[in-house]
Parts: sequence; C-alpha cells; structure tokens
Amino acid sequence: MRSWSKIALFPLLKQGEAYLKKLIETYPNVCAEDKLQSILYIKTRIKTPESMMAKLRKRGLREDSHTALQNTHDAIGIRVICSFVENVYCIEQWLQKRDDIQIIEEKDYIAYPKPNGYRSLHLIIQFLSKDLKCFTAEIQIRTIAIDFWATLEHQIKYKRNVHHEEIIWNELKRCADEIASVDLSMQTIRDILQSDTWEKI
Repeated sequence: MRSWSKIALFPLLKQGEAYLKKLIETYPNVCAEDKLQSILYIKTRIKTPESMMAKLRKRGLREDSHTALQNTHDAIGIRVICSFVENVYCIEQWLQKRDDIQIIEEKDYIAYPKPNGYRSLHLIIQFLSKDLKCFTAEIQIRTIAIDFWATLEHQIKYKRNVHHEEIIWNELKRCADEIASVDLSMQTIRDILQSDTWEKI
C-alpha cells in the first residue's frame, strides 16, 4: 500500500495542512456581543494516495502524484465546525478578505441542500504563498448539528446488506430537515440574545 510519507510531495502536503489549520485558528472566535464561540473545533486530513489514484483511474488519467494534484482539489482538507449557521458565512467572508489564499470554487449546500438533506458550505481554495502556490485545498464549514448528522449518515451509508434501505434514507432525510430547523431556531435564539445585549448598551 502506498503512503504519502514515501512520496516527495508529502512534506508540502503536511505544510499546506498545517498552514490552513493555523490560518483558521487566527479567526476572531468569540463574538464581542454575546461571548459565544463561533468555531467549536477543526478537523484536518490529507487524502490517501489510494483514494486519489482511484479517482484518476475512474477518469482514465495517468496514475502519478503530479497528475493527482493537478486533478484533485481536495488532497488537503479541513472541516470547520461552527455553533450557528451565521458563523459559516462570516468565516467565508473573512476568508475572502485574506491575501494568502483565494477562493476558486464554492458549493453552498446550506442554501441548496443535497437530495439526502446534507447541508454544508464547501470551498476550494488556492494557496497564494510561494511554497504552496501549486496546491489547492477544500474547506468544509458546517454547524455542529449537521456535523452530528453527517458523521452518522456517512457510517450508515457504507454499511452492507442494509434491509429496508428506502425507509432508512427517508428517515435520514427527515432527520436532516429537522436538524436544519433546529439550526434556524438556535440562530433565532442567538439573534434575540444579541438584540437584548445591544438594548442594554
């Protein structure tokens, strides 16, 4: 089994992963009005060579690390878990103002959920620093509520020999919609808290 640790690109992938994590950690995380955290935690990963080569094989492309990086935008991935939906878009706006990365693609599954109910903001970014300029990365930003759903849905999705599959997927979709409703309710509560804070100033 191949490993990035045996490939010359691995140090640069690790450097990009560390750079992106450190960048997100500089986000002003506590709201001045209500003292609530915006980012609860961050997950990072580097895609395995096996996964990237499988994609190349499926597309009929040459299977080497150079081709993989040219044709795979998510070799480096980071997932940012937020408290509220509003945080997701605030972080995106903050990233747009950075001069060390550039957002080159956006998929807004919050505004336009996937058919299974999945809701998240996916951004493909290009590093602009000299050492990492040839690399891209994917940033996924979502609430802790939908992260709970997505984590379990991912595990269930890959279970084999599932009976009553249609019932299960319909239930998962219903749960995703309910969680989205809870997210909106929590955002409303936060808005009320902020409104009360401003009235007291």
